[in-house]
Amino acid sequence: MSSLPPCPKCNSEYTYEDGTMLMCPECAHEWSANAEDNAADDIKVIKDSVGNPLQDGDTVTVIKDLKVKGSSLVVKVGTKVKGIRLCDGDHDIDCKIDGIGAMKLKSEFVRKV
Repeated sequence: MSSLPPCPKCNSEYTYEDGTMLMCPECAHEWSANAEDNAADDIKVIKDSVGNPLQDGDTVTVIKDLKVKGSSLVVKVGTKVKGIRLCDGDHDIDCKIDGIGAMKLKSEFVRKV
């Protein structure tokens, strides 16, 4: 049998080598065969609209008017959001906005202060 590791995404045992990369035929995930490179791939860096890396606890400013889904409220341009929390998903910032409450924002609509 093969001594290749299973796919880190779907745990398929049918991985194969393609040059220096490992491939999964079931989910089409590609990853490096080197262990050092795999650790770097797991770290996801979330960046703001101008490319600054964001971290938990940062303060950001909204760069565009954002309509709040399900209500008539609007988060105005220049609204300062303190103490953000990064999370996984399409909306990658969890925060509380004064006057609105808990929200999720996309990092492409904020700029680090």
